[in-house]
Amino acid sequence: MPFGAHISISGGVAKAFARGQQVGCAAMQIFTKNERQWAAKPLLPEDVAAFRAEQARTGIGPVVVHDSYLINLAAPADELWQKSIAAFAHELERCEALAIPFLVTHPGAHTGSGEAVGLIREAAALNQIFAEGVGGDTMVLLETTAGQGTCLGNRFEHLARLFALVPHHQRLGLCVDTCHIFAAGYDIRTPETYAATFAELDRLVGLAHIRCFHLNDSQKDLGSRVDRHNHIGQGCIGIEAFRLLVNDPRFAAIPMIIETPKGDDMAEDIENLALLRSLVQPPTDV
Repeated sequence: MPFGAHISISGGVAKAFARGQQVGCAAMQIFTKNERQWAAKPLLPEDVAAFRAEQARTGIGPVVVHDSYLINLAAPADELWQKSIAAFAHELERCEALAIPFLVTHPGAHTGSGEAVGLIREAAALNQIFAEGVGGDTMVLLETTAGQGTCLGNRFEHLARLFALVPHHQRLGLCVDTCHIFAAGYDIRTPETYAATFAELDRLVGLAHIRCFHLNDSQKDLGSRVDRHNHIGQGCIGIEAFRLLVNDPRFAAIPMIIETPKGDDMAEDIENLALLRSLVQPPTDV
């Protein structure tokens, strides 16, 4: 099963692979630029070559990219909306240059315009980008959110609406974050609630659209709508939800990325990934 972590690119995008190898990543998530700045240094040919060489050396993959936190494709204000579209297009171009298959993004915040308007705005931005062919084959993964403030994506209905409004399904997928769906009110702590939550996601959107998981426990309780990650099994979700998830045969080939708190030595990543691997049960003979 492709477990991995979000890994720093300090010193250059290619540097992430050695760090990922150090903590035991099979898959990996990165930013390709500073996530809290609009501008980015261009990727030079030597950067791309080093990235591809390191990926080949380590065998880590798939590599998933998360976009900048500044981007808001649902923004009602035209200036921010256009700036976000340009920045998101640039993120996709960087992914294409690095042969990255997936770019994860939060579905934006309506900032007072209302959910219906915000979803239409988000879809219009994505349709514009896809119609122009930006990013080649890189797939955009809409991430489930906790629903803080006016953020969209905390209800499965929001995701279903975006899939209805954006017909480019070969370029659109889902990233399910365990902390976020729990904080949004979807319980996954027991076999019954786990099954019900994924049945609802399947009914509204389709589990076939899931291309990545973010595995994070939650510091806050069910339905809190507060996005605060915790170590696996140490938060309000608890260990059993993760046992259910990593043994669900429907998701066996999907990358599962931790975004749990960590220090400079990344010891916590090693511990969390080891714990997840220990939860995987061997197949039983039928």
